[in-house]
Amino acid sequence: MEDRPRFSLTSTVLDAPSAQELAVFYERLLDWPRREDEHDWVVLAPPDGGATLAFQDEPAYVRPVWPAGPGDPPMMLHLDIKVDDLDVASAYAVSLGATVADYQPQDDVRVHLDPVGHPFCLYL
Repeated sequence: MEDRPRFSLTSTVLDAPSAQELAVFYERLLDWPRREDEHDWVVLAPPDGGATLAFQDEPAYVRPVWPAGPGDPPMMLHLDIKVDDLDVASAYAVSLGATVADYQPQDDVRVHLDPVGHPFCLYL
């Protein structure tokens, strides 16, 4: 039997037209400090440890459509963010630049789009 190598998820990376601009949104939303800060690469780290959230410049970035229809650029992933008050958290996210998605598939989850179109879900 072969030894299985160890795998550790250390970060989720989101592409954006500007890593700096998208990082500011999530920095304010999550209240996470920057661990790395370059002009085209930013890493936010949760204060209590765990996997980070990173952003990188992508000059050819195409905004995803959610929900995607035929021929639309689909989302490739989304973030699930637990909150203690869905209405208050949603209003706060919108005040930072998010939009509430038109399509809401569940009553206890609120789907939002960040400033460059990545979907994220707030839930209780």
